[in-house]
Amino acid sequence: MSLQSAFERYLPLIEAELRQALATPPPPLAPFYGMVRYHLGWVDEGFKLIEAKGGKRLRPLLCLLVCEAAGGDPERALPAAAAVELVHNFSLVHDDIEDASPLRRHRPTVWKVWGVPQAINVGDGLFALAHLALQGLAEQGVSASRALTAFEVFDRACLALTEGQYLDLSFETRLDVTVEEYLQMIRGKTAALFAASAHLGVLVASDDPELIAHYHSFGENLGLAFQIVDDILGIWGQESVTGKPVADDIRQKKKSLPIIYALRQKAKGQGLGEIYSKDVLTDEDVRRAMAILDEVGARQYTERLARDYHRRALAELEATGLENEAQADLRGLAAFLIERAY
Repeated sequence: MSLQSAFERYLPLIEAELRQALATPPPPLAPFYGMVRYHLGWVDEGFKLIEAKGGKRLRPLLCLLVCEAAGGDPERALPAAAAVELVHNFSLVHDDIEDASPLRRHRPTVWKVWGVPQAINVGDGLFALAHLALQGLAEQGVSASRALTAFEVFDRACLALTEGQYLDLSFETRLDVTVEEYLQMIRGKTAALFAASAHLGVLVASDDPELIAHYHSFGENLGLAFQIVDDILGIWGQESVTGKPVADDIRQKKKSLPIIYALRQKAKGQGLGEIYSKDVLTDEDVRRAMAILDEVGARQYTERLARDYHRRALAELEATGLENEAQADLRGLAAFLIERAY
């Protein structure tokens, strides 16, 4: 089974599970669930059905593939897969508010269409729906003890996600952020949910602590590589790929890894710091910042670190001692995530 066939096989199951979590509400609440469906890419601003424009569903796919690779029935892990996707989308809705982002997946964000108060409520609703979805593990025959562990894994990931977001927001007023602090931030904001996705998948299949540990670490390292590649795309990615202008992260003065690395390069870093100290950046400021990044080799440094975490992820996969089609698909998924920037 190739990675493409895995997408084709599992995405309809994931979508069906997500839609089941948003069953038809009473009429007075239809607009609320309409906003949730809009964010998930199922309807337009008037709540009319459209061809799905959601994300790639990477985290639920990871959950199901790990379950299968570990010898389990991936359909039993569908409640966990839906839960991680719903809580991921909770974080996106709130993240868009906190960053004042007007677009998500080439469409206006929820807060931009319906205002900040309603968007906060939509995010809160997604958080609650995620927990309700996870309760479906019991209906799939997952034992009470494993289901309880699943909730602990899930809630720890949710907490880590918000801790990472706190650190990310706190970096906005600093020019002295270290690479170590950045890695701590993305370990919470991004990698924790990747790790939980893999952990929940293997938990449905096995209670072997070593196997669980290896897949958890695989997910965490994959998440770190994923975020670092996102940082590359946020500066050098084409709008046709990212949905945002080239160098958008610079215009937003984000402290992504290439910026943090460049800021710490003595004289050149001081020049970049002066640019980032401005309230609003001009096109010339952006051009100068890009030039500084090129001069200090920020992209090359960032690419090396992404590849390093990709290698670590693959090493954890190999350490499981398993070899099957789903395991091969996990390697393919890791390659797909790292190659987005090339």
